[in-house]
Amino acid sequence: MRIISVCVLATLLLTSSASALTRAEHRGLAFAKAHCARCHAIGRSGGSRFKQAPPFRTLHTRYAIETLAEAFAEGIYTGHPKMPAFELDPDQINDLLSYLKSLN
Repeated sequence: MRIISVCVLATLLLTSSASALTRAEHRGLAFAKAHCARCHAIGRSGGSRFKQAPPFRTLHTRYAIETLAEAFAEGIYTGHPKMPAFELDPDQINDLLSYLKSLN
């Protein structure tokens, strides 16, 4: 019985942290998984696959997250050497910034 209780508690803790994200944060996470995760660590832990790609959880130490909106709108062209150029639409910017803020 105690093992079942521990398993249930662990499951609740894991699902509650994922479900604690807002809709915008979920969409931002989905965008990051689809477009960024091949190089960047996009979660609360782990290393980036590409050493020069900073983990998303550390971006707030380099930039005020809100200031990234303009760069995302105009296009990121000078990230790290192998980073592809991309531009986001306003909804994608909002979602990705919401997700990045949730990592702090």
